[in-house]
Amino acid sequence: MNSTNVNEHFLIPDYVEKIENLISGMKYGTITIVVQDGHIVQLEKNEKIRIKAGS
Repeated sequence: MNSTNVNEHFLIPDYVEKIENLISGMKYGTITIVVQDGHIVQLEKNEKIRIKAGS
């Protein structure tokens, strides 16, 4: 890890909080982290709703 990346790692708690917010309330689904040039550029939430048979 070089010195330019050290300062960027202080931002990780911000991303963790955003990911926790995306997860809260979700029963089924995926969270995708999109990385470009070594930087997180996008978070995607894909939530699934399961329908029980006979409902």
